[in-house]
Amino acid sequence: MSTKDFVEKDYYKVLGVPKDATDAEIKKAYRKLARENHPDANKGDAKAEERFKEISEANDVLGDPKRRREYDEARALFGNGGFRAGPGAGGTFNFDLGDLFGGAQAGGGGGAGGFGGGLGDVFGGLFNRGAGTGPRTQPRRGQDIESEVTLSFTEAVDGATVPLRMSSQQPCKACSGTGDKNGTPRVCPTCVGTGQVSRGGSGSFSLTDPCVDCKGRGLIAENPCEVCHGSGRAKSSRTMQVRIPAGVSDGQRIRLRGKGAPGERGGPAGDLYVVVHVGEHPVFGRKGDNLTVTVPVSFTEAALGGEVKVPTLGGPPVTLKLPAGTPNGRTMRARGKGAVRKDGTRGDLLVTVEVAVPTELGDEAREALEAYSKATQGHDPRAELFQAAKGA
Repeated sequence: MSTKDFVEKDYYKVLGVPKDATDAEIKKAYRKLARENHPDANKGDAKAEERFKEISEANDVLGDPKRRREYDEARALFGNGGFRAGPGAGGTFNFDLGDLFGGAQAGGGGGAGGFGGGLGDVFGGLFNRGAGTGPRTQPRRGQDIESEVTLSFTEAVDGATVPLRMSSQQPCKACSGTGDKNGTPRVCPTCVGTGQVSRGGSGSFSLTDPCVDCKGRGLIAENPCEVCHGSGRAKSSRTMQVRIPAGVSDGQRIRLRGKGAPGERGGPAGDLYVVVHVGEHPVFGRKGDNLTVTVPVSFTEAALGGEVKVPTLGGPPVTLKLPAGTPNGRTMRARGKGAVRKDGTRGDLLVTVEVAVPTELGDEAREALEAYSKATQGHDPRAELFQAAKGA
């Protein structure tokens, strides 16, 4: 929205509230009108949609105490498109508002020229630039950085602090980040130091893009720095200690706020994104917050039952009770022996039983197994399998 439109629009009238309305009254009026004119409640009604935009625009200004105060001060200077002169100035002078907002100081007879600085102060707060003090460059956020780190299986489960060497664009030391070898860049005339230009849209729905002339910096170097070639940024490497939280998984992307490249002109630093790669463990695996392990047991342990010791990651072994007749592949659970969760608790250790078949047998063991085979020869473990296959 243009400055001219901003001053000429009566937002109090749009919301149907008096100029001395309280914040609560403005909020109540906005909610009522927004419900009545919302596009979802008036599908296909172009007038209602336009009305909703006007209501939202009015609330954006009157709902913000600072913007409302600046809006009131600006409108106090104007009436019906004319410039209100102070007492003794001889009435109202009818200026074209487009001339006043075109960037020139308020001038002319009748004492109006003394208002130039005041206009700059008022509209500088509304539109981020002042007519009296000249354009102001905007702070610029630092770049985001992405890095990778490889952890061992145990480090991923328990967490680790690792050194990361990173390269990023930082303010050039040769020109102190100005891009000009003399340290005196000029404000970009295209974006007036904001680093952005508006395009398309109307009202409060206009869009902004980075300025192509200054590449979003808001400054242009008359004498480009020989090190950074006028960009104000130079490549720099640094090593920092990064804490990887416990419980990270392979391929997880961690965001560390404010650990990226530093900003310009007081802008905030960017973020650091770390992609974690996790190595395999010779014994343990992982399913989410749970660890997995396969434990071999003898045939007699599986058939008769008993107690088996199971290793844990980084801790003493646990003893699990194996029920008689435990089948091969059965999974049991050792609670609290898994990976660390986000809330600090631990998942479980999932123990899968694998019946070990001996590759060599002594005479005594062979005789015992042959005797067992004769004792159970009436049982066919595959009978149900063939019955199911015939019935399918």
